[in-house]
Amino acid sequence: MAQGTFNLGVIGTGLAFAASLSELAGVLRAGGAAGTAVVQAPPGTGKTTLVPPLLANLVAGSGPAAADAGLRVVVTQPRRVAARAAARRLAALDGTPVGDRVGYTVRGERKAGPGTLVEFVTPGILLRRLLDDPGLESTGAVILDEVHERGLETDLLLGMLSEVRQLRGDLTLVAMSATLDAPRFAALIGGPAVGDQTVAGAGHDDGARPAAVVDCPSALYPLEVQWAPAATARLDGRGVARGFLDHVADTAAAAHAAGLSRNPGTDALVFVPGAWEVSYVAARLRGRAAPGTEVLELHGQVSPAEQDRAVSGRRQGGPARIIVSTDLAESSLTVPGVRLVIDSGLTREPRRDANRGMSGLVTVSCSRASAEQRAGRAARLGPGRVVRCYDQKAYGAAPAHVTPEINVADLTGAALTLACWGSPGGQGLALPDAPPPAAMAEATEVLRELGAVAADGHPTRLGRTLARVPADPRLARALLDGAVTVGHHAAAEAVALVAGDQRAPGGDLTAFLSALRVGREPSARRWTEDVRRLESIARKESAAVGPSIVTAPVTPAEYLGVVVALAYPDRVARRVPGDGPARYLLSSGTRAGLPAGTPLTGYDWLAVAEVSRAAGRDAAGTGALIRSAAPLTADLAQAAAGHLLSDTVEAKFSQGRVTARQERRLGAISLSSTPVRPSPAEGRAAVARALSGEGLGIIGWSTAADALRRRLALLHRELGAPWPDVSEQALLADLDSWLGPELDKLAGGAAVSGIDLTDPLRRLLPWPEAARLGELAPEALKVPSGSMVRIDYPEAPDSAGPGGTGGPDAAGSGRPVVAVKLQECFGWAESPRLVDGRVPVLFHLLSPARRPLAVTDDLASFWSGPYLQVRAEMRGRYPRHPWPEDPWTAQATARTKARM
Repeated sequence: MAQGTFNLGVIGTGLAFAASLSELAGVLRAGGAAGTAVVQAPPGTGKTTLVPPLLANLVAGSGPAAADAGLRVVVTQPRRVAARAAARRLAALDGTPVGDRVGYTVRGERKAGPGTLVEFVTPGILLRRLLDDPGLESTGAVILDEVHERGLETDLLLGMLSEVRQLRGDLTLVAMSATLDAPRFAALIGGPAVGDQTVAGAGHDDGARPAAVVDCPSALYPLEVQWAPAATARLDGRGVARGFLDHVADTAAAAHAAGLSRNPGTDALVFVPGAWEVSYVAARLRGRAAPGTEVLELHGQVSPAEQDRAVSGRRQGGPARIIVSTDLAESSLTVPGVRLVIDSGLTREPRRDANRGMSGLVTVSCSRASAEQRAGRAARLGPGRVVRCYDQKAYGAAPAHVTPEINVADLTGAALTLACWGSPGGQGLALPDAPPPAAMAEATEVLRELGAVAADGHPTRLGRTLARVPADPRLARALLDGAVTVGHHAAAEAVALVAGDQRAPGGDLTAFLSALRVGREPSARRWTEDVRRLESIARKESAAVGPSIVTAPVTPAEYLGVVVALAYPDRVARRVPGDGPARYLLSSGTRAGLPAGTPLTGYDWLAVAEVSRAAGRDAAGTGALIRSAAPLTADLAQAAAGHLLSDTVEAKFSQGRVTARQERRLGAISLSSTPVRPSPAEGRAAVARALSGEGLGIIGWSTAADALRRRLALLHRELGAPWPDVSEQALLADLDSWLGPELDKLAGGAAVSGIDLTDPLRRLLPWPEAARLGELAPEALKVPSGSMVRIDYPEAPDSAGPGGTGGPDAAGSGRPVVAVKLQECFGWAESPRLVDGRVPVLFHLLSPARRPLAVTDDLASFWSGPYLQVRAEMRGRYPRHPWPEDPWTAQATARTKARM
């Protein structure tokens, strides 16, 4: 085992944080060996280089037991390239080879040994170690770097390590942030008072002692900020606009050339949101940058060697450099020599679309805090300049801080980790932000379907097995299921392919797999290592899932599609027939398009690994785009997603009749549809659904039925119970009590034309009160001429009657109306009232041509006044009809004068 401590004087030469080392050491010593602290320092100050060896020295000096136990310092970095770069830099400053006193472990690569004192790891590596060894017995201190990035795994580590410290008094915990949010993390990890209880997202209560915050002044030199917005929008229907990327590249070329003219040592750092944009801008720069300039790419998909080359700085006497990067270089990596930053102002963040069952990365404006960190990269070594390819208005509208990943990401993996930790759903765990309840419930349901958690949310034996696989739980289950279906190696290849962060050109996973197998892709070496590791896990653990659920024969060409379908059965997709761009329907119900020119076009069935929201031509009007998939056959789709198969009879009531079809579906995908005769129960349910959705109007109200309903509605309005409520809502809520026989007839195939609702309504009449229906609300009223005139009752609530509207006065006044010729009412002094005198009748007095002359509910007042004016106007127009001066004594008649 390597002996000795780190020489902090040598390592800290020229680093701003060296001035804060004694303060941090004092804080940690004051709290004993198990102190806590939060380091707040801008990027480039040297905290990642200096704090780990300081803690290693403190752990080694805490006593012989610690030294003999070989306790190491574990440092998390949010990205693999950052972990490797940090380890190599510290090892170089220490004068030892990587893997000796300083090492690293990332997915698929480990350079650390028994003598390693400081080990850099990604958060996922430390999470799995915690689940295997909750006490971290071989670790003396943990440093969580870049906590301000609010990565999901780092947030989980903050909560879990706070619990570990309650059990291990000798474990030192330090969180490091590049932004001004240190007090929040200090409250979280500071340690509760005795007996304190914490809840998810709540931090500690007022009795807790927050961790000390050790600050470091900024090491920035003067920074010039220039705004250079493009003439076109940054985003269009397909994502980042190519015109905008051209502007970024051209701006970078011009700014770098100008910088070189003033200082030949100027290197430039260009920030764009994703790997594709990095490659596009880099390719354009190679044709536009100053002669001899080296253009390098930095993102997660380039090989480790290329990543290391980009972050190593310009070689002595080497050419000027432009590094085009994703947000890798924002805070977790320092690229030496940078005096110029070109910022697109864009970044990629995870988003979850619960409605359509999609999760993925979306392009958004970076936060203002991120923009400041990017700009600061230009002023670490001397005066620098940042050119922002957007305007100040867009900067001001950007969010202040990055969105916590826990709030927007798919939480399936996190839910399994929390369950295995003993905190299902995050219960009882002090996290920076509590997981959204809906997202956590959805993730837990996925885990239940996988068999990973029990009904109470705690992990099953299979769940603990899946948690050991370095992949999403769905892919982990597919690895084990696929191993017994297509073989251990083929399953490992498929899972390593889908779990990797590289994207298949054109979305074609099959072609991409072939390229990886022959080593044509930069990520082939890492993929091969992942395959080896996953195959070893599959051979060891596949017995946990039992026999294969796919019984159909599978050819080698179909292996990939089968494993993808086993992982994501809800994304099995079938091509939608029709002309134009290819559109697919996923078993989840989502429709999605394909990338233009993809070899996948033409396949009827696909196993989709990734689908995300999108617009533009490729989405084919669906609002979603398949990002990666493999071909599948119909038989294998049904075998892999067999739990989604259903055989149902779907009956519907339309155009006045019940029809039914036998539907075989795979989720939302229709496999076959055959006309069948519905059972009475199916037919009755179809009629009930149609009535609930479209109302009783689909049966129709006959004149008699509508009239009866109106009379009953008036009685219910005036007298209440026991007179029935005949509003649409009330009738639909109790169909069986009054419409049961008719529902059975319709369910049996009868047409609505044979159904009259009059008799069904009579079933609602209360007895013995129904005997007075004709008295309380008669159908017609006898007028002085002897005629029986129909009473037009107001409409029933939520009803338009058989003609669609009913009488305007009835609808407007809610009173019964009698429309009668004026001459038929001579001598009628007292206006009649209905419902035991409660409701006066409203008269529409008509001309001989049956046009309205007056509207009144007070006949006596009409005869005494307005009648004289009506008589004067009408007697000349209708001379054949009586218009007596004294209407009180005149004979009421429906006839002309000649026939009286």
